[in-house]
Amino acid sequence: MSHIIDRRRFAKLLAALAAGAGVTRVQHALAAAANNRRSLPLVVLDAGHGGIDPGAIGVIGTYEKNIALPTVFELARQLEATRRFRVKLTRRDDEFIPLAGRVARARAANADLFLSVHADALPQRTERGASVYTLSEKASDREAALLAASENRADLVAGIKASPDPVVNGILIDLARRQTNNLSIRFAQDVVNELGHHVVMLTNSHRSAGFAVLKAPDIPSALVEIGCLSNRTEERELRRPPYRAVVAKALARSIGDYFDAVGV
Repeated sequence: MSHIIDRRRFAKLLAALAAGAGVTRVQHALAAAANNRRSLPLVVLDAGHGGIDPGAIGVIGTYEKNIALPTVFELARQLEATRRFRVKLTRRDDEFIPLAGRVARARAANADLFLSVHADALPQRTERGASVYTLSEKASDREAALLAASENRADLVAGIKASPDPVVNGILIDLARRQTNNLSIRFAQDVVNELGHHVVMLTNSHRSAGFAVLKAPDIPSALVEIGCLSNRTEERELRRPPYRAVVAKALARSIGDYFDAVGV
């Protein structure tokens, strides 16, 4: 039995706390949530970039957006084949979606897990490998900070406006975010473990950065960079459907591992 509280039960706990419930009522809320799973867990898959935003551009001109989308399609196919999950995509074609809009779509769908799929470009073209990111207000290293900044600039195109949360909700949001961050880290570790069996990984493959797309306070989230388009060899691999299928298989297994761990 995992010590991690899954998102549905934690939401019930927050609701009970917000209502000023006592210990007994909170326990009842948790039990009701655990016994009331009417549907399969929902995984929202986000293909990075799209439309006017191509993302990283490879050595031979490959657009990141055109690698992310078919990888997400393949991952969705594999997940649905297990009959264990429901799957929703933030985009199904070459559409530009603001970063906040991607998070909004996941929250509107009441997602249980969010995975954003990307392919990056590094200054050193000899470097190659996959990596996984979870949210941090301070990036884990300079490279992660630069990558997060370049990803978040996509919002400048759409002119996203931030709106502060009411003070009364601040404590609850903080509680939710802490639990969500714990779950996100658990998921990222599963992704690293599974991917590491099949593809090259960057050094320090689990990283943290302030990606806007990871900022849902109540949905465990991770961003995976499945390879480096700046490396000619890896760019060629990422263009191959069989290679992307191997990546998708590892990601599908990591999602299964995560839900096994949280008992869903």
